[in-house]
Formats: sequence, structure tokens, C-alpha cells
Amino acid sequence: MRTANYTDLRANLKGYIDAVIDDCDTVLISRGNGTGVVMISLEEYNSLKETEYIMSSEQTMNDIRKGEEDLKAGRGLEVNLDEL
Repeated sequence: MRTANYTDLRANLKGYIDAVIDDCDTVLISRGNGTGVVMISLEEYNSLKETEYIMSSEQTMNDIRKGEEDLKAGRGLEVNLDEL
């Protein structure tokens, strides 16, 4: 994670944006007094929102846990995706 203050961010905005997008980097932008924001890529943001959505469904989480238990107990099914 990179950190920047507002002045540095403004002066080097393109470099920070490129690092976030190209290097999957996260930038913490400090505004003083313990406040700030985090810059992440749109792809990372969408991934976080999708995870949040999945985890908000009790039924989906129960299904995931059941699937994990099945795999650990050897009740998994091997599928060749090339044949689908």
C-alpha cells in the first residue's frame, strides 16, 4: 500500500492512478487529523462489492460452507470444463 498526502497526490496523480490500475496497488490518501480516503481500481472495488453481496446472503454462505464440508469429506465431483 502506498501513502500520499493531498498535495503529493495532485502533483503526481497520473503516476498514482497508473500504479493502482497497472500494479493492483492501493493508495491511502491522508488529509490530516486521522482522516483520509483509499484509492483502489474499479476492478478491485467491483470485487469487494461482489464479495459483500455474496456474504450478505445467509443462504449463499450456508451453501458455500456445505460445499466446503462436502469437499473435505471426499464428496466432491471432478468436472472437466473443456467438455462442457
